[in-house]
Amino acid sequence: MEPQDVDLSVPFGPLTLPNPLTTASGCAGYGRELAKFVPLDELGSVTTKTIMAQARSGLATPRMAETPSGMLNSIGLQGPGIAAFVKHELPWLAERGARVLVSVAGERLEEFTEVAGQLNGQPGVIGLELNISCPNVADRGLVFGRNPATSYDVVRAVRAVTDAGLPVYAKLSPDVTSITEIAAACVEAGADGLSMINTTLGLAVDLDTGRPVLAGGTGGLSGPAVRPIAVRCVYQVYAAMAAGRIPHVPILGMGGIRTGRDALEFAMAGAGGLAVGTVLFNDPAAPLRILDELRGELAARGFASYTDAVGHAHRATTD
Repeated sequence: MEPQDVDLSVPFGPLTLPNPLTTASGCAGYGRELAKFVPLDELGSVTTKTIMAQARSGLATPRMAETPSGMLNSIGLQGPGIAAFVKHELPWLAERGARVLVSVAGERLEEFTEVAGQLNGQPGVIGLELNISCPNVADRGLVFGRNPATSYDVVRAVRAVTDAGLPVYAKLSPDVTSITEIAAACVEAGADGLSMINTTLGLAVDLDTGRPVLAGGTGGLSGPAVRPIAVRCVYQVYAAMAAGRIPHVPILGMGGIRTGRDALEFAMAGAGGLAVGTVLFNDPAAPLRILDELRGELAARGFASYTDAVGHAHRATTD
């Protein structure tokens, strides 16, 4: 098997994407900066920074800090609001042939449905990612994804106002007792897929000031430091699907992917799609490099396609 012969195409709702790679929400803005380094139409899709109903300034600075093998952020869902996004960002993305997965959040159910409803039928939008798990907002009560009931409510409400052919993914937090219970609730409510994982809550202290480094105190930890946690979550949820405890839906895996080997690890754990995030801050051309490396890793192990590798770790344990 030669790397160039490996088929990286993957299904996504009614579409077939050229490859499984997207950007992780919040790590490439709305694509303008990334487009200087990577043609956006060469990615499977582009996941936007989270959009809310109204413009939001976010939290006070400092709101980013490096940590060993990772990064803490407490941005606070800064954004222009749905009207400005639809008017200025979506047309720009559509002109460049980007397949857009829009990250959506809200302070209440009605805000989720208001934003989601305005995205129906918008050019270039191939799906929604419901950010029910962001840990870096000022009011921790906004983390709907902390329990099955509120997770169910958000997905159900959004699914009721969106076109049947528009895939809706729920983004899950690792900061829960049982991620499989949250996943099951989201799928029962109508989620077409699951994004795993969002950042995990962390904190760093400045030894000179004696205060937390981030103005908001806690922040979301991302990068290679969280990859084993993310792979564990993907593996557990896929295993629950394989065992029949959760209906099968695609998993979009993310958390510290920097290389093709990292990407293949997620695939074998059960991820049908991949998102790269923190690596973009120091290597914005990483997506195309990772795709090339992924082809090589798949070819070296005799996989003719990416989809052949999805869930392989589960098959290997039962052979």
